[in-house]
Amino acid sequence: MAYELYYWDGIQGRGEFVRLALEEAGADYIDVTRQPGRGTGAMLEIMKSEAEPHIPFAPPFLKDGDLLISHVANILFYLGPKLSLAPEDESLRYVANCLQLTITDFVAEVHDTHHPIDVSLYYEDQKQEAKARSAAFIRDRIPKFLGYFERVLTRNTKGTEHMVGNALTYVDLSLFQVIEGLTYAFPNAMANSMAEYPALLALHDSVAKRPNIARYLASPRRLAFNEEGIFRHYPDLDAAR
Repeated sequence: MAYELYYWDGIQGRGEFVRLALEEAGADYIDVTRQPGRGTGAMLEIMKSEAEPHIPFAPPFLKDGDLLISHVANILFYLGPKLSLAPEDESLRYVANCLQLTITDFVAEVHDTHHPIDVSLYYEDQKQEAKARSAAFIRDRIPKFLGYFERVLTRNTKGTEHMVGNALTYVDLSLFQVIEGLTYAFPNAMANSMAEYPALLALHDSVAKRPNIARYLASPRRLAFNEEGIFRHYPDLDAAR
């Protein structure tokens, strides 16, 4: 049976971290809310179900037969071994999960740059607060997180081509997406700073060249970044060049 991925239609968002793993592995999957006749209603039906005993709090979530799994890091921890995108060494699988959870923290902070006060308010209702939050994010948080990932990558005893172990994992794919998203949201800030993270930049470029990923990025399945997702480009929030 095909995996069923549930996420909001029309945006990459957190669902993209799962899509990249499925696409790299050439897995058979259905992006449910993008299917004619199903749409977002099919996702909300599960979330509001009175019969499903383990309803997810929010998307993304994945169905594999009768199994329902939510949260990006949890989904990838499950899929990684099945898709050959997790270390063979079981102990390193927990290292990979720790890295993915750190990425989860980072992505939450990205979201808060444009919604620092109230997620129910529009960006336009909190622009001044967003400018202050973004300035601090660019100054302090991007270097903290990317600096950490750079150190982990360069200290990998199996080689600096991958974040953990000696082969591609879902963590590499997720960091590719993080750098893509940050470059879209904060192009000036990233242009100013990426030279400080040469190993991460090399990892990003190598992932982009992988045949399945390259085909996916060039296909209509890869949704464009937009101002409805997590990574949003508001020029007022970016750094100066």
